[in-house]
Amino acid sequence: MSKVIVVTSGKGGVGKTTTSAAFASGLAAKGYKTAVIDFDVGLRNLDLIMGVERRVVYDFVNVINGESTLKQALIRDKRVDNLYILPASQTRDKDALTTEGVESVINELKEDGFDYIVCDSPAGIEKGAFMALYFADEAIVVTNPEVSSVRDSDRILGILQSRSRAAEQGGTVKEHLLITRYSPDRVEGGDMLGMDDIVEILSVPLIGVIPESESVLQASNSGNSVVLDEQSHAGQAYTDVVARFLGEDVPLRFIDVQPKKGFFKKLFG
Repeated sequence: MSKVIVVTSGKGGVGKTTTSAAFASGLAAKGYKTAVIDFDVGLRNLDLIMGVERRVVYDFVNVINGESTLKQALIRDKRVDNLYILPASQTRDKDALTTEGVESVINELKEDGFDYIVCDSPAGIEKGAFMALYFADEAIVVTNPEVSSVRDSDRILGILQSRSRAAEQGGTVKEHLLITRYSPDRVEGGDMLGMDDIVEILSVPLIGVIPESESVLQASNSGNSVVLDEQSHAGQAYTDVVARFLGEDVPLRFIDVQPKKGFFKKLFG
């Protein structure tokens, strides 16, 4: 049975698109047929992060308007089998997304045998964000360890609980909390909120903690999902997130302050 997962947050710049790319790539690498949809109409970044920007011919809005078929617009990833990207339009307005149109695309993906449909939501609570979360079965709420980001995530949780289709039908969207750009050293120094504090404030089950890492930016700039970088801590952490989502019991990593190496340890490893 297909599942629709929205990757969302209230604040921009917290790593939603990076997370959408990594999460979708991780699911596909596990053998699940996965589509990831960019809902950020007018901006469009998912295709850049996934390295397919030169292969975009048709987009999400073209499909909704009947200007192309879904198969024409879907871009198959060349590095990960079972992974497909549906880019957003750069030239249309967010009002181009309609409830009926989005539902039609999602239903067609389900009929085509996709196991997971990952919706990359724009920031905030405007129409694109609402459309991305409306049909969700599950939600990954992305937050940074700072007060404003956590507060905005709390607002998104309220919308998920009241305005999603599941809520309208008397059900619930299963929620997961993902903390990104986490630095144990800065938490210890009092410059960041701690993991336990964030979980207590939002009261959502924690699915993962992604450490602050240069590899995230490097992967984005090179058009490679960071989850494919098995040497980086961020890539390993995203792999753990996918495993937990699929029901595996995986302990959290990269959440404790690491002891500083002395001179001889640096010299001799």
